[in-house]
Amino acid sequence: MAIGDNRQMKLRFTKMHGAGNDFVVIDGVRQRVELSPAAWRRLADRHFGVGADQILLVERASSEDVDFRYRIFNADGGEVEQCGNGARCFVRFVVDQGLTGKRAIRVETMSGIIEPRLEDDGRVTVDMGAPRFDPPQVPFDAAGLVPRGEGADALWPLDVDAAQRWVSVVSMGNPHAVQVVDDVDAAPVTSEGPLIERHARFPKRVNAGYMQVVSPQHVRLRVWERGAGETLACGTGACAAVVAGIRRGLLRSPVDVDTRGGRLTIAWNGAHVSMTGPAASVFEGEIELASLSTTDIA
Repeated sequence: MAIGDNRQMKLRFTKMHGAGNDFVVIDGVRQRVELSPAAWRRLADRHFGVGADQILLVERASSEDVDFRYRIFNADGGEVEQCGNGARCFVRFVVDQGLTGKRAIRVETMSGIIEPRLEDDGRVTVDMGAPRFDPPQVPFDAAGLVPRGEGADALWPLDVDAAQRWVSVVSMGNPHAVQVVDDVDAAPVTSEGPLIERHARFPKRVNAGYMQVVSPQHVRLRVWERGAGETLACGTGACAAVVAGIRRGLLRSPVDVDTRGGRLTIAWNGAHVSMTGPAASVFEGEIELASLSTTDIA
Protein backbone atom coordinates (compact mmCIF):
# COMPACT_ATOMS: atom_id res chain seq x y z
CA MET A 1 0.00 0.00 0.00
CA ALA A 2 1.52 3.33 -1.03
CA ILE A 3 1.38 6.16 1.43
CA GLY A 4 1.19 9.36 -0.57
CA ASP A 5 -1.32 8.07 -3.11
CA ASN A 6 -4.27 8.40 -0.67
CA ARG A 7 -4.29 11.61 1.33
CA GLN A 8 -6.87 10.22 3.79
CA MET A 9 -4.45 7.61 5.09
CA LYS A 10 -2.57 7.93 8.35
CA LEU A 11 1.21 8.02 8.52
CA ARG A 12 2.77 6.28 11.51
CA PHE A 13 6.00 7.66 12.91
CA THR A 14 8.41 7.44 15.83
CA LYS A 15 9.81 10.57 17.47
CA MET A 16 13.47 10.10 18.44
CA HIS A 17 16.50 12.15 19.41
CA GLY A 18 20.26 11.80 19.54
CA ALA A 19 21.74 14.18 22.13
CA GLY A 20 18.78 16.50 21.61
CA ASN A 21 18.96 16.52 17.82
CA ASP A 22 15.38 15.38 17.18
CA PHE A 23 13.87 13.35 14.38
CA VAL A 24 10.66 11.99 12.99
CA VAL A 25 11.52 8.43 11.87
CA ILE A 26 9.31 6.68 9.32
CA ASP A 27 9.21 3.01 8.34
CA GLY A 28 9.42 2.92 4.56
CA VAL A 29 10.20 -0.82 4.50
CA ARG A 30 6.71 -2.07 5.30
CA GLN A 31 5.02 0.78 3.45
CA ARG A 32 5.99 3.00 0.51
CA VAL A 33 6.22 6.65 1.55
CA GLU A 34 6.25 9.41 -1.07
CA LEU A 35 5.68 12.95 0.18
CA SER A 36 6.29 16.32 -1.43
CA PRO A 37 8.86 18.79 -0.04
CA ALA A 38 5.92 20.84 1.29
CA ALA A 39 4.64 17.80 3.18
CA TRP A 40 8.09 17.09 4.66
CA ARG A 41 8.20 20.72 5.81
CA ARG A 42 4.80 20.49 7.43
CA LEU A 43 5.66 17.22 9.17
CA ALA A 44 8.80 18.84 10.63
CA ASP A 45 7.01 22.06 11.60
CA ARG A 46 6.79 22.41 15.40
CA HIS A 47 3.44 24.20 15.29
CA PHE A 48 1.51 22.50 12.47
CA GLY A 49 3.18 19.08 12.36
CA VAL A 50 5.06 16.72 14.66
CA GLY A 51 8.20 18.86 14.89
CA ALA A 52 11.78 17.81 14.17
CA ASP A 53 15.17 18.98 13.01
CA GLN A 54 15.16 16.26 10.35
CA ILE A 55 12.93 13.46 9.08
CA LEU A 56 14.50 10.03 8.60
CA LEU A 57 13.06 7.57 6.12
CA VAL A 58 14.02 3.90 6.47
CA GLU A 59 13.81 2.03 3.15
CA ARG A 60 14.79 -1.33 1.70
CA ALA A 61 18.34 -1.59 0.42
CA SER A 62 18.91 -1.32 -3.31
CA SER A 63 21.71 -3.92 -3.29
CA GLU A 64 22.45 -7.17 -1.47
CA ASP A 65 25.63 -5.99 0.27
CA VAL A 66 23.78 -3.50 2.51
CA ASP A 67 20.89 -3.91 4.96
CA PHE A 68 18.89 -0.70 4.51
CA ARG A 69 18.67 2.58 2.65
CA TYR A 70 18.61 5.76 4.73
CA ARG A 71 17.15 9.06 3.46
CA ILE A 72 17.26 12.37 5.34
CA PHE A 73 15.00 15.38 4.86
CA ASN A 74 15.80 18.66 6.60
CA ALA A 75 13.13 20.78 8.23
CA ASP A 76 13.04 22.95 5.08
CA GLY A 77 11.95 19.95 3.01
CA GLY A 78 15.26 19.43 1.22
CA GLU A 79 16.90 16.01 1.02
CA VAL A 80 20.49 15.92 2.29
CA GLU A 81 23.40 13.51 2.18
CA GLN A 82 24.18 12.60 5.77
CA CYS A 83 23.22 13.02 9.43
CA GLY A 84 25.35 11.48 12.17
CA ASN A 85 22.89 11.73 15.06
CA GLY A 86 20.21 10.43 12.75
CA ALA A 87 22.36 7.43 11.87
CA ARG A 88 22.45 6.43 15.53
CA CYS A 89 18.67 6.79 15.81
CA PHE A 90 18.36 4.78 12.59
CA VAL A 91 20.00 1.66 14.04
CA ARG A 92 18.06 2.01 17.31
CA PHE A 93 14.83 2.25 15.29
CA VAL A 94 15.37 -0.79 13.03
CA VAL A 95 16.36 -2.94 16.02
CA ASP A 96 13.46 -1.77 18.22
CA GLN A 97 10.95 -2.17 15.37
CA GLY A 98 12.10 -5.73 14.62
CA LEU A 99 13.27 -4.84 11.11
CA THR A 100 16.59 -6.57 11.79
CA GLY A 101 18.10 -8.94 14.32
CA LYS A 102 21.58 -7.55 13.74
CA ARG A 103 23.33 -5.17 16.14
CA ALA A 104 25.72 -3.97 13.42
CA ILE A 105 24.29 -3.02 10.03
CA ARG A 106 25.41 -1.58 6.72
CA VAL A 107 23.31 1.36 5.56
CA GLU A 108 23.19 3.04 2.16
CA THR A 109 23.04 6.86 2.22
CA MET A 110 23.17 9.50 -0.48
CA SER A 111 26.86 10.03 0.34
CA GLY A 112 27.90 6.38 0.65
CA ILE A 113 27.81 3.42 3.03
CA ILE A 114 27.84 3.85 6.82
CA GLU A 115 28.08 1.09 9.44
CA PRO A 116 26.28 1.86 12.73
CA ARG A 117 26.55 -0.58 15.66
CA LEU A 118 24.38 -0.89 18.77
CA GLU A 119 26.62 -1.17 21.84
CA ASP A 120 25.89 -3.20 25.00
CA ASP A 121 25.42 0.01 27.03
CA GLY A 122 22.65 1.21 24.70
CA ARG A 123 24.75 3.82 22.92
CA VAL A 124 25.40 3.56 19.20
CA THR A 125 28.74 3.75 17.38
CA VAL A 126 28.82 4.78 13.74
CA ASP A 127 31.68 4.43 11.28
CA MET A 128 31.19 7.75 9.50
CA GLY A 129 33.71 7.07 6.77
CA ALA A 130 36.72 9.15 5.81
CA PRO A 131 36.65 12.96 5.86
CA ARG A 132 37.46 14.88 2.70
CA PHE A 133 39.38 18.13 2.55
CA ASP A 134 39.82 18.83 -1.16
CA PRO A 135 37.69 21.96 -1.77
CA PRO A 136 35.89 20.67 -4.89
CA GLN A 137 34.83 17.54 -2.99
CA VAL A 138 33.29 19.49 -0.08
CA PRO A 139 32.20 21.39 -2.27
CA PHE A 140 33.91 24.75 -1.63
CA ASP A 141 34.85 27.35 -4.24
CA ALA A 142 38.44 28.28 -3.35
CA ALA A 143 39.14 30.25 -6.53
CA GLY A 144 41.34 33.27 -5.82
CA LEU A 145 41.77 32.42 -2.12
CA VAL A 146 45.10 31.78 -0.37
CA PRO A 147 44.81 29.39 2.60
CA ARG A 148 46.75 29.74 5.84
CA GLY A 149 48.47 26.61 7.05
CA GLU A 150 48.06 25.47 10.64
CA GLY A 151 49.52 22.07 11.41
CA ALA A 152 48.32 19.76 8.67
CA ASP A 153 45.19 21.82 8.08
CA ALA A 154 44.41 24.62 5.64
CA LEU A 155 42.36 27.52 6.98
CA TRP A 156 40.43 29.38 4.33
CA PRO A 157 39.47 33.08 4.54
CA LEU A 158 35.75 33.72 4.37
CA ASP A 159 34.23 37.20 4.14
CA VAL A 160 31.18 37.25 6.39
CA ASP A 161 29.23 40.45 7.02
CA ALA A 162 32.23 42.80 6.60
CA ALA A 163 34.44 40.49 8.73
CA GLN A 164 36.94 37.85 7.72
CA ARG A 165 36.67 34.41 9.29
CA TRP A 166 39.22 31.61 8.95
CA VAL A 167 37.54 28.24 8.58
CA SER A 168 38.48 24.61 8.18
CA VAL A 169 36.54 23.16 5.28
CA VAL A 170 35.62 19.49 5.70
CA SER A 171 33.17 17.06 4.13
CA MET A 172 31.75 14.26 6.27
CA GLY A 173 29.43 13.28 3.44
CA ASN A 174 27.97 16.77 3.87
CA PRO A 175 29.84 20.10 3.92
CA HIS A 176 31.15 21.81 7.06
CA ALA A 177 32.94 25.09 7.81
CA VAL A 178 34.53 24.93 11.27
CA GLN A 179 35.80 27.86 13.34
CA VAL A 180 37.66 27.77 16.65
CA VAL A 181 36.27 30.30 19.15
CA ASP A 182 37.26 31.33 22.66
CA ASP A 183 33.76 30.99 24.12
CA VAL A 184 31.15 28.94 22.31
CA ASP A 185 28.34 30.51 24.37
CA ALA A 186 29.25 33.94 23.02
CA ALA A 187 29.82 32.78 19.42
CA PRO A 188 27.60 34.46 16.78
CA VAL A 189 25.95 31.19 15.79
CA THR A 190 22.46 32.53 15.13
CA SER A 191 23.55 35.78 13.47
CA GLU A 192 26.57 34.65 11.46
CA GLY A 193 25.61 31.00 10.95
CA PRO A 194 22.86 31.74 8.39
CA LEU A 195 25.26 33.91 6.40
CA ILE A 196 27.89 31.18 6.29
CA GLU A 197 25.26 28.55 5.45
CA ARG A 198 24.32 30.40 2.26
CA HIS A 199 27.73 31.88 1.45
CA ALA A 200 28.42 31.95 -2.29
CA ARG A 201 31.61 29.92 -1.77
CA PHE A 202 29.49 26.88 -0.84
CA PRO A 203 27.37 25.89 -3.86
CA LYS A 204 25.40 23.29 -1.85
CA ARG A 205 25.28 25.45 1.30
CA VAL A 206 27.19 24.43 4.42
CA ASN A 207 26.93 23.61 8.13
CA ALA A 208 28.66 26.29 10.23
CA GLY A 209 30.45 24.92 13.30
CA TYR A 210 31.83 26.85 16.28
CA MET A 211 34.25 24.88 18.47
CA GLN A 212 35.76 25.85 21.82
CA VAL A 213 38.79 23.77 22.83
CA VAL A 214 38.62 22.92 26.55
CA SER A 215 41.53 20.44 26.49
CA PRO A 216 43.19 18.24 23.84
CA GLN A 217 40.49 15.62 24.38
CA HIS A 218 37.49 17.80 25.21
CA VAL A 219 35.66 20.45 23.19
CA ARG A 220 32.37 22.32 23.28
CA LEU A 221 30.47 22.75 20.03
CA ARG A 222 27.54 24.59 18.50
CA VAL A 223 26.44 24.12 14.89
CA TRP A 224 24.16 26.07 12.60
CA GLU A 225 22.84 23.35 10.29
CA ARG A 226 21.83 24.07 6.72
CA GLY A 227 18.09 23.78 6.32
CA ALA A 228 17.47 23.33 10.06
CA GLY A 229 19.07 26.25 11.95
CA GLU A 230 20.92 25.72 15.22
CA THR A 231 20.32 22.23 16.57
CA LEU A 232 21.08 20.86 20.04
CA ALA A 233 23.64 18.51 18.49
CA CYS A 234 25.10 17.76 15.07
CA GLY A 235 26.85 14.42 14.65
CA THR A 236 28.62 15.12 11.38
CA GLY A 237 29.45 18.58 12.76
CA ALA A 238 31.13 16.97 15.77
CA CYS A 239 33.11 14.70 13.46
CA ALA A 240 34.17 17.60 11.24
CA ALA A 241 35.19 19.75 14.23
CA VAL A 242 37.31 17.03 15.83
CA VAL A 243 39.00 16.16 12.54
CA ALA A 244 39.79 19.84 11.94
CA GLY A 245 41.11 20.21 15.50
CA ILE A 246 43.36 17.16 15.17
CA ARG A 247 44.74 18.39 11.85
CA ARG A 248 45.43 21.78 13.41
CA GLY A 249 47.36 20.15 16.25
CA LEU A 250 44.84 21.28 18.88
CA LEU A 251 43.30 17.88 19.68
CA ARG A 252 44.17 14.21 19.97
CA SER A 253 41.84 11.26 19.53
CA PRO A 254 39.46 10.30 21.09
CA VAL A 255 37.68 13.57 21.85
CA ASP A 256 34.58 14.19 23.95
CA VAL A 257 32.33 16.74 22.26
CA ASP A 258 29.84 18.52 24.52
CA THR A 259 26.88 19.86 22.59
CA ARG A 260 23.90 21.64 24.07
CA GLY A 261 21.98 18.36 23.95
CA GLY A 262 24.59 15.95 25.29
CA ARG A 263 28.00 14.37 24.79
CA LEU A 264 29.36 12.61 21.72
CA THR A 265 32.72 10.82 21.55
CA ILE A 266 34.65 11.10 18.29
CA ALA A 267 37.72 9.07 17.32
CA TRP A 268 39.84 9.52 14.21
CA ASN A 269 42.90 7.48 13.30
CA GLY A 270 43.65 9.35 10.10
CA ALA A 271 41.30 7.19 8.05
CA HIS A 272 37.68 6.64 9.09
CA VAL A 273 35.92 8.68 11.76
CA SER A 274 34.05 6.86 14.54
CA MET A 275 31.24 8.50 16.51
CA THR A 276 29.61 7.12 19.69
CA GLY A 277 26.61 8.62 21.43
CA PRO A 278 23.04 8.17 22.65
CA ALA A 279 19.91 7.41 20.64
CA ALA A 280 16.50 7.45 22.31
CA SER A 281 12.86 6.97 21.33
CA VAL A 282 10.50 9.60 22.72
CA PHE A 283 7.05 8.50 21.53
CA GLU A 284 5.15 6.90 18.66
CA GLY A 285 2.12 8.29 16.89
CA GLU A 286 0.29 8.83 13.64
CA ILE A 287 -0.73 11.86 11.64
CA GLU A 288 -3.38 12.31 8.95
CA LEU A 289 -1.74 12.70 5.56
CA ALA A 290 -4.48 15.16 4.60
CA SER A 291 -3.18 17.54 7.27
CA LEU A 292 0.24 17.48 5.63
CA SER A 293 -1.12 18.84 2.37
CA THR A 294 -3.47 21.59 3.61
CA THR A 295 -0.83 24.28 3.99
CA ASP A 296 2.46 24.81 2.20
CA ILE A 297 4.81 25.91 4.98
CA ALA A 298 7.30 28.41 3.51
